[in-house]
Amino acid sequence: MPRFSVILLGFAFAGYAGGVAAQTKDSQRATASRSGGAGCVEIDVQAATSSASAADDSANHGYNLSNLDRSVAPCDDFFQFADGGWIKSNPIPSTHPSWGVGDKLQQNNIEALRQILEDAAKEKGAAAGSNWQKIGDYYASCMDEAQVEAAGLKPLDAEFKRIAEIKNRAGLEAEIARLQQYGVNAVFRFGADSDAKDSNQIIGQAYQGGLGLPESEYYLRDDEKSQQLRAAYVAHVTKMFQLLGDDDARAAKEAKTVMDRETSLAKSSMKPVDLRDPDKTYHKMTIAEVHQLMPHFAWKNFLRDVGASGVSSFNVGQPEFFKHVDLELTSVSIADWQTYLRWHLVHAVAGTLPAKFVSENFDFYGRTLTGSEEILPRWQRCVESTDNQLGEALGPYYVKRYFPPEAKAKALIMVQNLVAALRADLSALDWMSPATRQKAIEKLDTLSFKIGYPDKWRDYSKYEVSRVPYANNYLEGSAFEFNRNLAKIGKPVDRAEWDMTPPTVNAENGSSWNEIVFPAGILQPPFFDPNRDDALNYGDMGGVIGHEMTHSFDNAGAKYDAHGNLKNWWTPEDLKNFQDRGKCIAKQFDAFEVEPGLHENGELEEGESIADLGGLVIAYAAYHKSLEGKPEPAPIDGFTADQRFFLAYAEGWATQFRPELARLLANTNEHPLDKFRTLGPLSNMPEFAKAFQCSAKTPMVRAEAERCRIW
Repeated sequence: MPRFSVILLGFAFAGYAGGVAAQTKDSQRATASRSGGAGCVEIDVQAATSSASAADDSANHGYNLSNLDRSVAPCDDFFQFADGGWIKSNPIPSTHPSWGVGDKLQQNNIEALRQILEDAAKEKGAAAGSNWQKIGDYYASCMDEAQVEAAGLKPLDAEFKRIAEIKNRAGLEAEIARLQQYGVNAVFRFGADSDAKDSNQIIGQAYQGGLGLPESEYYLRDDEKSQQLRAAYVAHVTKMFQLLGDDDARAAKEAKTVMDRETSLAKSSMKPVDLRDPDKTYHKMTIAEVHQLMPHFAWKNFLRDVGASGVSSFNVGQPEFFKHVDLELTSVSIADWQTYLRWHLVHAVAGTLPAKFVSENFDFYGRTLTGSEEILPRWQRCVESTDNQLGEALGPYYVKRYFPPEAKAKALIMVQNLVAALRADLSALDWMSPATRQKAIEKLDTLSFKIGYPDKWRDYSKYEVSRVPYANNYLEGSAFEFNRNLAKIGKPVDRAEWDMTPPTVNAENGSSWNEIVFPAGILQPPFFDPNRDDALNYGDMGGVIGHEMTHSFDNAGAKYDAHGNLKNWWTPEDLKNFQDRGKCIAKQFDAFEVEPGLHENGELEEGESIADLGGLVIAYAAYHKSLEGKPEPAPIDGFTADQRFFLAYAEGWATQFRPELARLLANTNEHPLDKFRTLGPLSNMPEFAKAFQCSAKTPMVRAEAERCRIW
């Protein structure tokens, strides 16, 4: 349950991050991932930290007053008051569909990684098989446009040949298995993750998939914008088939076939709201039971082909979807399946191919779908791809250069204070019974924390990287990650493993592992600065920490017990009370209008909105706990400590979106738009109204009867 939406979205579609096809992870626990040695150059830590951080906003370790829009009263629209100046001074770059303080920090981290990778790429004599050699060669192969153009489609020739030679259902299933290993979203997804009801064990996971549009509703909505987007998608698929060498008539027919197949899959797919409910996505079955569900699919052969022949049971996330797939295996022609697989192969790796493929891929997934005006520069696409494929080979160099130990130490103190604040809150909640309270505190006490970077780095010895055409390295990396993931099936959970790489500007709560994760990338200004005053750090990074902590008690996280198992630990009365309080928040977000006629989806966004409000309440309590025994902080720049706390919270959400991306997120993403993530929580907090002396009649103050409160 990551905190951010847009940063993550870049890894959801092959075209968004400028055209580099980024493999989405099969893990249901991690919504998305971005995933010392010879050659690491020692430099001054303090100087490096400054160069890799949002120094223009926090160079003096204070609050940048130019962020403000003083033409708006804080009690009327706090988002505009706190962030209006920043937004005016930071227009969305033409290469991005949105721009915010998180994006800006991520950009700084990417530039820091660029320097590391360029140093590695220059050193052609690096020790063979070392991480320094691998990250240097991977980045160099991605940057070698001449080699990419010369290779053309040759890296895919063998796979296209196999698809063309499919003659029957057995051959089709074998090719689906093969493509899955290369990260191709062919029909469904198969991977490994912890058993939701036995969190100490890793099991296989079969999950719905097979779509080229963001999610199933894009194929089914009948409004004008959806129809236009589908038409644009069909035109894009047609163009990609033409680039593969098919004539216009054949390409158009093939695109229709793809659309028909994906629409059929979409009709049986579980909707986003239901996908967030772990009770609805847990259906562990034996092979015999799966065979009853899908009598026409040879699962034993599939498991053998993907290297998991010893698997005797696995979770089927969406049984109705797989029942439908089974019917399609007998009713759809082999020729149509070949067309479908051919499309998904080129779609998955489009960003690694010659420029004409990259450009066409960006035109739909970047320009049409998210509103980006131009593609990211190649160096940035290559940095992001290297971090995604070799994140824990690159990570040690980043940490050594840019993450001083004192930042980790101070972050840990904040975490401890927030844990104490949440424990105090749970102990005093007036709506929770003693029986449930005991279980909740037990869960909090077993919550683990990962800060900065892993204690043990991933082993990439089985991932061969050289200066071959970029697509070859990418496919090899996808296969390495798929096989590494499946090799965990049947083994105990490695709770030291990370899903996000150190430079990532994000945070995560893992319900099955009862943990929260804060990579080094987000523990930087403006989110966190060891030299800033506590009001700012608690308002911004404290809100992030609190958000992830309270995810353990949102409408999905609350279904997991202290051991990370999907198990009800609530009394019936407490559970109903909790659910009613969540519905209060969902109702509030339903009222927020993204554009005329399009509102936020409160039911989809309930979990994130619970975490936003709960996290801010806990961060505020933790900040005041940190002041115990100390004199009241003096105002700074005319703002009291409490006011600065709330200003810092809003600062973290300073973001603007292109209309296309705002529409996409409202339709598909569990995170509300950043403006509403500011207005929603603050309007429910009497402490905010008191800090800014807001009258009961101002827009930022909700009437007592309308106010939502959980923690």
